[in-house]
Amino acid sequence: QLQLVESGGDLVQPGGSLRLSCAASGFTLDDYQIGWFRQAPGKEREGVSCISNDGGSRNYAGSVKGRFTISRDNAKNTVYLQMNSLKPEDTAVYYCAAQLFRGICPSSSWYMVRFESGYWGQGTQVTVSS
Repeated sequence: QLQLVESGGDLVQPGGSLRLSCAASGFTLDDYQIGWFRQAPGKEREGVSCISNDGGSRNYAGSVKGRFTISRDNAKNTVYLQMNSLKPEDTAVYYCAAQLFRGICPSSSWYMVRFESGYWGQGTQVTVSS
């Protein structure tokens, strides 16, 4: 069974850090571009970050640029999202998605177009609150 599983979500105070993981099972991520998305209550799902299959291309939504870092370890079949300087507005369910694609990541406004037909995980809750 092909599956993506997110983990690492938690309750954290403003200014804190978390590292999310996205682990694949049933397939290898070597040829897959990975995106991180988030959805807050009452809001549409939005793209957060993208990393190419070889890690050479990475980009971020403007709202997280400079605070979040995406990385991948293909040997572990896992992609990570390091989140620093967290703000209450970062509170959301975070999802990872995988799309079979070799090449550079699109700009963040095109993330959903790239990933909507790919594999998605079930999400992990991140809550930033004092």
